[in-house]
Amino acid sequence: MAQMNMVQAINDALRLEMKRDDRVVLLGEDVGKVGGVFRVTAGLYDEFGEDRVIDTPLSEGGIIGAAIGMSIYGLRPVPEIQFSDFIFPAYDQIVSELAKYRYRSGGEYPCPMVIRTPVGGGIRGGHYHSQSPEAQFIHVAGLKVVCPATPADAKGLLLSSIRDNDPILFFEPKRVYRAAKGEVPEGDYTVPIGQAKIVRPGEQVTVVAYGAMLYEALDAANKAAGQGIDCEVIDLRTLWPLDIDTVIGSVKKTGRVVVVHEAPRSCGLASEIVTLINEKAFLHLEAPPKRVTGFDTPFPYTLENEYLPLSHRIVPAIVETARY
Repeated sequence: MAQMNMVQAINDALRLEMKRDDRVVLLGEDVGKVGGVFRVTAGLYDEFGEDRVIDTPLSEGGIIGAAIGMSIYGLRPVPEIQFSDFIFPAYDQIVSELAKYRYRSGGEYPCPMVIRTPVGGGIRGGHYHSQSPEAQFIHVAGLKVVCPATPADAKGLLLSSIRDNDPILFFEPKRVYRAAKGEVPEGDYTVPIGQAKIVRPGEQVTVVAYGAMLYEALDAANKAAGQGIDCEVIDLRTLWPLDIDTVIGSVKKTGRVVVVHEAPRSCGLASEIVTLINEKAFLHLEAPPKRVTGFDTPFPYTLENEYLPLSHRIVPAIVETARY
């Protein structure tokens, strides 16, 4: 195994799949000669050429619209939206066209595509470079939504996503692009879409997180352990389809749950998870489920650490839930 950060792992996955399948093409703003604003696609333009690593105009609707056409005609496009905040000019293309091609064509045109985009806060980007819009796409039938937290999962999930026949939103937590490092298997391997992972076994409180907030949840679980509270931490990895069975299995064991995400609180993924827990494991609950999330405000610049659900906000929720 090799030590990689998430940028290196994603780059390795793209290179591997482009070598394996000549239908895979990359497109987006500055993904070619520059290698992307975060250098995730660095070196791929020189290796595969301008026909497969395409620098596009600054037009998100054009990027996704062009990629839809590529997909329908047999390619496997991987468009990049430079920041997830910039995805909204392409929202109509994604939800009205991309998500519906398989359904409207009776399965004739599955439209495989992976839309890569950095997501979330943590880099002092302010309200135009720090949003977490995942819930707006989870709500749309026909889309899958993935958000890895570790380099190994980022590589394995990206390979699975490119090979999947459904359109996928692949959210990359920019806060841990280079901060998260770990062993990554060399060569070809996949991580199944739709499977969560228990990253810290425990008996008393289930803590559910994904993306960059996984590390905050783990830190909070370690701090809670100092107060005698044993937490089980789950990394969702795939946000939709949601692996609710793993979550329910854990909640039935612990009887308590805290769900963490940095997206706004109202109508966020945590709300759906809590609802599903109430529907499927209500009689096993020993305390009301808690959500620790971002706020229903624009993402702030100077108050970024107050907005993000960092471990200092998660620990009190764990303690209150455990002692209810």
